[in-house]
Amino acid sequence: MAKEKKKSSGKSQKKVSGRIAVVVSRFNEEVTGGLLQGALSILRENKYADKNVTVIHVPGAYEIPLTAKHLCMSGKYCGVICLGAVIKGETAHFEYISNAVSNGIMSLNLEYSMPVSFGVLTCYTDEQALKRSQNDEHNKGREAASAVLDMIRILKEI
Repeated sequence: MAKEKKKSSGKSQKKVSGRIAVVVSRFNEEVTGGLLQGALSILRENKYADKNVTVIHVPGAYEIPLTAKHLCMSGKYCGVICLGAVIKGETAHFEYISNAVSNGIMSLNLEYSMPVSFGVLTCYTDEQALKRSQNDEHNKGREAASAVLDMIRILKEI
């Protein structure tokens, strides 16, 4: 019978080392600023030194995958956290951007075999986006950072 691997509880089990990149959209900055603060707080809670974290601001969510790809290609990082906010307007633009960004980020995980998290909000209203970027335990930037740290640990174990 195959030996079962320990499941990650989401809490720090082993200290993660290496550099982490954070790509954050400037568009909807009130929201993305909150996501960034949430992500940085998780990294600090996990004893991640600020000197090992690179934050790169891009114009909008659409530019996140290309920037993340260059970070993956550089070989300098063990994970990339992608943060943005796409809020539905009156046209189909929302769907095209959301699909492009999510597909771009997923492909990077597989192409580079490294954790690239999807911390890009896709909300119907400004209120939904603001709620998910508040300074609390429901902040999606926190979740995106936690996912990257967990995946770094998991990939080192397998």
